[in-house]
Amino acid sequence: MARLDDIRARIADVDEVVRDAAAARQRELTKPPGSLGRLEDLGNRLAAIAGTCPPPVVTRPVVALFAADHGVCAQGVTPWPQEITVQMAANIAAGGAAISVLARQFGADVLVTDVGIATSATLDGVVDRCVRRGTADLSVEPAMTPQEAEQSILVGYETASKAIDAGADCVVTGEMGIGNTTASAAVIAALSGHGASEVVGRGAGADDAMLAHKTAVVQRALDLHAEHLGDPLGVLQHVGGLELGAIAGAVLAAAEHRVPVIIDGVIASASALIAVGIAPAARGYLVGGHAGVEPGIAAAHRQLGLDPLVDLDLRLGEGSGAILAVPLVQAAARILGEMSTFAEAGVG
Repeated sequence: MARLDDIRARIADVDEVVRDAAAARQRELTKPPGSLGRLEDLGNRLAAIAGTCPPPVVTRPVVALFAADHGVCAQGVTPWPQEITVQMAANIAAGGAAISVLARQFGADVLVTDVGIATSATLDGVVDRCVRRGTADLSVEPAMTPQEAEQSILVGYETASKAIDAGADCVVTGEMGIGNTTASAAVIAALSGHGASEVVGRGAGADDAMLAHKTAVVQRALDLHAEHLGDPLGVLQHVGGLELGAIAGAVLAAAEHRVPVIIDGVIASASALIAVGIAPAARGYLVGGHAGVEPGIAAAHRQLGLDPLVDLDLRLGEGSGAILAVPLVQAAARILGEMSTFAEAGVG
C-alpha cells in the first residue's frame, strides 16, 4: 500500500480556475453560447486537466491494453472458451483486431500487456508483466491475494507512465479477457451499491439462461465476500480481475501526469471506480468514451459523474469505444484554441 499512497499523494485535483477561464472563453467565441453543446463541456474539462486554456490538442494517443484470464469461467458464465484470451492478445498485437484497425485510423499506438493470461506463452508484440496465470474463481474464493491486487495496479501505472514519459498525451483504456464482464459487474455492484441484477449484462453473447446464471454467480460472489468489499483494494482482490487492476493503475498514471484518460466500456468503467476509490482526485481526468449495452456502464458512469461521448451499441471491448472518442477530444481542444472570438473576428 505504501507505493499506492505515494501515487495518491501526487495526484492533484484538476484546475477549476482554468475550467472557469475556458468556460468564459467559450462565451466569447463566434457562436451562440452553448451551441456546441457537450463539446464545450469537454473542452472545458480538457483545459482543467491540462491546467491551461486553451488545452493542448491530443496528437499522440496510446491504447494501454491489458490481457488476463478469469477463474470464474469455470462457472460457465460465458459462451467463449478461455483460450480466446491468448489468441486475441496475439491477434491484437499483430494488428488484426478491431482495436488495431481503429488505432491505425486515429494514429494511436497499441501497447498490449499480459498481466494475467492463463496460458504460458511468449507472444510477439505482447509485453510480459504477468502477475499470476489468471485469477481464482471469485465465486468460491478471493480472485487474488492483496499483494497481487496491488501489483496489477502497479503494472498498469508503470505501463502508462512509461508511455506518457515517451510522449503520449492521452491514454485510451483497452482490455482482453474472457469472463471479464462477470468480474466487472461484481466490482461495479460492490462499489456502486447496485444489486447484481442491475449491473450484469450479456457480455460477449450470453443467452437468457446464461444471463440468469451469470447474475446468480455474481450475487453469490458478492454475498461470499461481503465483509471484504468495503474498500477498492478489497473489492479488486476478492471479486476483480488482473486487467481491471492494471487499467485502474493506468488511470492513476494519467491523472498524475495531467493527461486525459478515455475509459472504454464496462471493464474500464469498473476499473475507473477502483482508481477513483484509491485516489478521488483522479475522477477529474476521466473522459467517458462510450455508452455501450452493458447495464453496468451506466451504473458506473452515474457514480463517476460521466456522460459518454459515443453511443453506437458497442459491446466488443478492446478499447474500441474509447478510441472512437479520440477525434471528439481533439476537436474540443481545437475549438477552444483555434476558433476566433467575436472581438478577433470583428463580429457583433
